[in-house]
Amino acid sequence: MNTTSLDCSGLNCPLPILRLSKAIGSVKTGDRIELIATDPGAIKDVQAWTNQTGNTLIESRQDAQRYTFVIAKGRQ
Repeated sequence: MNTTSLDCSGLNCPLPILRLSKAIGSVKTGDRIELIATDPGAIKDVQAWTNQTGNTLIESRQDAQRYTFVIAKGRQ
């Protein structure tokens, strides 16, 4: 299992989700992507995106103005 970091700091909706969608296509099933965002809208966006795409939100945390999500690629 590999983890890829995706820094979307400074990007507003929908760019973090668009970049996540592109990045998830380049990893294998079971691999993880750590998404870093500064847009508070990413909280709901990432949850909705994982529910709609069959990927799994493993972790979600906030440190000051920074949001970090760990997403595992599901079967696609």
